Order: sequence, then structure tokens, then C-alpha cells
Amino acid sequence: MPDIQDSLDRIAADMAGRMDRGEVAHYIPELARVDPARFGIAVALPDDRVLSAGDSTLPFSIQSISKVFTLSIALGRLGDQLWSRVGREPSGQAFNSILQLEHEKGRPRNPFINAGAIAVTDAILAGHQPKELLGEILRFVRAAAGDDDIHINHAVARSETATGHRNLALASFMKSYGNLINPPELTLGAYFHQCAIEMSCQQLARAGLYLTSAAGTPRMLGPDRVRRINAIMMTCGHYDASGDFAFRVGLPGKSGVGGGILCIVPGKASVAVWSPGLNKQGNSQLGTEAIERLASDMGWSVFGASHTANPD
Repeated sequence: MPDIQDSLDRIAADMAGRMDRGEVAHYIPELARVDPARFGIAVALPDDRVLSAGDSTLPFSIQSISKVFTLSIALGRLGDQLWSRVGREPSGQAFNSILQLEHEKGRPRNPFINAGAIAVTDAILAGHQPKELLGEILRFVRAAAGDDDIHINHAVARSETATGHRNLALASFMKSYGNLINPPELTLGAYFHQCAIEMSCQQLARAGLYLTSAAGTPRMLGPDRVRRINAIMMTCGHYDASGDFAFRVGLPGKSGVGGGILCIVPGKASVAVWSPGLNKQGNSQLGTEAIERLASDMGWSVFGASHTANPD
């Protein structure tokens, strides 16, 4: 059984030689320019160590991983009132689908599909200007990571704004059902910019430590809400591939179309991986495989493990 660093080094070396890496998110022009050969992975531990391999210090667009942080802010501010506007069930549909939203009269299935995340952003935007909310989101993420060098890539935000027609349709549809407080353009302005936050694997792994509930990690939320966020990450964090990720990896995780994945090992570690090429469900192709291998090597699973690992 390898230790964590050995496992990371082996995984990164193997991924460097892969030819089939998936497809970058071509529908967002700025993301289409990212080198698909990039691969980084990092593990943050409760004792402040961060172990990593590959391109773990290069920043990338976290995209939908930001939804974990905005959900945390929303639950901290609104509590269970949030669930009147968004559900907690897996969607079984593509992350930007409008079909289920129409069937369920403008109430999105969960906070991690696009419609649900737009509803969450709208809920915490109420009474604020987008610039104020984005400042709050950045402060939250920076505090979680213990790092002030985390920023929004405004070129990516502009690129998403110029091409985000389907997200505008989702927001407008929810507005027609009274499930959007602010004008769609205002909510989407905040939403596109939150998705354009850039972080490295090392920063993202550190930022996820509060969701492990391990001793010594940041206390950003109460334990009950941390548990609920992890549950939604497990059941909904990879869109219509969430069941497969739970089956293969056995850990709560949230993906983004920038090629990142944040994965939580409750009580033990936070893992971040980045490989820009996506599979058909919009999740990092090599990133998913990398986390599956790491979890297997370390015996990490919420469903029980056959061995324990040396965290050195």
C-alpha cells in the first residue's frame, strides 16, 4: 500500500502519458483555450500539510465547484428556508437542462445543476449589489483556503456572459414562476463571475478542509450543515454521473467544467484534481479516474474500506 505522496506521484506520472484526455469545454471560448495536457492533484490534511503532484500550483477556473461555496453561504444565511426554492434530489439530466425545470414548475432539482445554482446565487444576492456579493464569496473562499491570492478571471466571466444564453433561459424560466427575486441579468452577472474564480489544486484542496469536519480545520459552518452539503455532493455533485462517481469513488465530490474536482474524505482529507478534458457528462475524464485510484490506494470511502493508509 503506497503512502499518499507515492500514490500522487504514480497517478500524475501515469496521467502524463495518456492520449485520450476528453474534450475541453469548447462552448466557453476562454476555457476552450486551456491546454488539455495539464494535470494537477493535491491532498490537504488537517495538520496543515498539502501533498501534491503535477500542475498543482497552476490556477484554473473552478466553475461549478464554486456552487459548494455559495451553497455554504446560503445555508449559513438562510438555513432551511433555502429548500423552499431548490430541491435536494439528483436530476438525472444534463447540468444545463430545462426539461426537469419545466416539469417541476420552476423549482430546480438540486443546488448543483445550473438552474439550482442560479437560484442559490439569487437567494444570497437579495438586498446586495453583485459586486458586494462577489466580495463576500471571495472572502469566504479565501478564509477557507487561508490564502488571499484567489481572484476572479474577468476574461472568463466575460466569455461566459457572452455565450450564456441557456443559463439566461433557465433564469428567465424561473423568474416566470416567481422563483427568482432579482432581474435575471443581475443574478447571472454574479453567477458568471463566481464560476470564473480561479484556484490551484493546492488552494482548492485547502479550501475544502472545512467540509471534512476534522479537528483543527476551519469552522465555516455548523456540523449539521456540513453533513448536508457532503450528502448533496455525494448524490448530485457530478450531475447525471453522480451515481457512477459514488459507485467508483465512494466519496462526496463536486466537479466543474473547467476540469476540476473537489473531493472530501470526511474526517481525513480534502482532495482537488484538475485535468481540463471532460467526459460526456461534463466531468473531468482523467480527474475522475485519478480520484478513483487515490481513494482505492488509500482505502478512502464513506462506505467502509478494507485498509487504512499512512498519511505521511
